[in-house]
Amino acid sequence: MNGSKLSINRACAVGAAFLGLLSIMTVTAAFLFPRNPAIMWLGPLFILLVFICAALFVAFLRRKLVLFSDRLCETIDDMLDGTSAPPQVYEGENLFYKIDHRLVRLYEVMRENRESVAKERADLQELISDISHQVKTPISSLKMVNATLLEQLMPEEKQREFLRASSGQLEKLDFLMQAMIKTSRLETGVISLDRKIQPLYDTLAAALGGILLNAEKKNIHVSVDCPADIALAHDRKWTSEALFNILDNAVKYTPADGDIQVSVQSWEFYVKIDITDSGKGIAESRQGMIFKRFYREEEVHDVEGIGIGLYLAREIITTQGGYIKVTSTTGNGSTFSVLLPRDP
Repeated sequence: MNGSKLSINRACAVGAAFLGLLSIMTVTAAFLFPRNPAIMWLGPLFILLVFICAALFVAFLRRKLVLFSDRLCETIDDMLDGTSAPPQVYEGENLFYKIDHRLVRLYEVMRENRESVAKERADLQELISDISHQVKTPISSLKMVNATLLEQLMPEEKQREFLRASSGQLEKLDFLMQAMIKTSRLETGVISLDRKIQPLYDTLAAALGGILLNAEKKNIHVSVDCPADIALAHDRKWTSEALFNILDNAVKYTPADGDIQVSVQSWEFYVKIDITDSGKGIAESRQGMIFKRFYREEEVHDVEGIGIGLYLAREIITTQGGYIKVTSTTGNGSTFSVLLPRDP
């Protein structure tokens, strides 16, 4: 039997069996041949064999400990480097099985933490890149306006025109910062949504109130079908924010004289809110990307916005246990369906 494969439990069992058999043979010989002079040597011989067995066991145990310590050091080094997982030990009687098992678990925890840190670092890098891209244009515009006002003499009306342009860029920066603050608070759990059973009608009315003026400017007809008796568990403030973001997008991308329809249906487990516009629609290949932070389609960059509204809306709805889906075909408008669970 290979010594490296022999467990300590088996070595103890073999040694005990050998010493037991030797003891039985010695006692039997002394009982059968009490007057034989050769029997007198059995006692010292037995003691010598016991010492030899003990020495062999100690040597075996030392070898096992040395092998285990070497493997333990090598395994820990590999775990620290992240090169390989510790080998699994499947011999349940092995005295080192518990340590091996915990090493495997420790490696799994370290790997999960390493992957989590790498993902957070990548997300942070992407966020910084996105923010840098978003603030680059307004900051450049503000620098240009400021330099023009400082270096050139111009009529008062022209100065006001430049200041209005500067004010628009400042509002865009402020909107970006406010949106980022809301998003970060939701993602980090700083803000906990207060879900309680209340009428959806008032929440939807608050969201609609924020878009009616812009809709009126474009002569967009907004129709609403929401029964006043529908109540469900939701956070009124944040749900209204999510619905407003979807409605605001509908107004932005619906042409003048278009239509926006809002309908609410009460199901057994969910309440469904459909927001349908008569805009240009969204290609199927892009429908999975529109909820990404700062995503905007190339052909709509002339429309005011920074591409964070739908991302924030999805965060708010999913935090409450709901979800958003979109149905759209190019040229035929879009329908955003918000589904909120009825149970608190």
